[in-house]
Amino acid sequence: MTDERPFAARLIDSRLFMPVAAIVLLIAVWEAGCRVFDVPAFLLPAPSRVVDGFGDVTVYRWGEHVWATLRVALLGYFFSIVVSIPVAVTLARSALLSRTLYPLLVVIQSTPVVAVAPIIIVVLGAGDTPRVVITFLITFFPIVVSTTTGMMATPPELVELSRSLRAPAVREITQVRLPFAVPYIFSALKISVTLAVIGAVVAEFVAADKGIGYFIQFSTSFFKVPQAFAGLFVLAALSITLFQAVTLVQRLFFAWSLPKEGA
Repeated sequence: MTDERPFAARLIDSRLFMPVAAIVLLIAVWEAGCRVFDVPAFLLPAPSRVVDGFGDVTVYRWGEHVWATLRVALLGYFFSIVVSIPVAVTLARSALLSRTLYPLLVVIQSTPVVAVAPIIIVVLGAGDTPRVVITFLITFFPIVVSTTTGMMATPPELVELSRSLRAPAVREITQVRLPFAVPYIFSALKISVTLAVIGAVVAEFVAADKGIGYFIQFSTSFFKVPQAFAGLFVLAALSITLFQAVTLVQRLFFAWSLPKEGA
């Protein structure tokens, strides 16, 4: 059915209008506040100065830093998925292992990665490996918890039906429990993909010669605050892009797991 409302009404009701309008308003207030109160750029640069900060760095250098961060974030994210799903299946299948491993996972997650990162760098040396491990440590826990929760939330009648048909354990997991847990898994994947960027940046703060985290640290050490803010905006854009990429995968391949409109 064709929407015959005025264009302005349709625009306001669109999903993008309110977020974009809020961002534009925030930038306008930020710019006006910096100009009216004459805030020094080394304390809080106006958005126009941040734009200049983008231009002070070549496209090639931006590409180097973005790729360094993106590479580590995606590798850590990939390994967290590869490890977390089997661990979650194990926890859901065995009460004994769940009681044994879950407290250990909580301890690992509760340990501040910022404190552990220098030790990991010393043990594993330079290169991408320690940064990937740090990213992995930050991202794997939400996936384990959400996947386990989703599998344990499978309706008991579905599990009993599977067992009454004498389906092997593998089919119970792959055709009953995991499909039911898909919405939980994607919720965790969306959270973890943004945490992956955070993990990569934390690792770059500790030891790196490239990456957005390194770029921000380098810029602030020389009081190039507009450049640091430019790097911060690049990080935000990178996180949003990865989040939307995971959302797109869910929409394309697991559309049935999305909540129904108006539900």
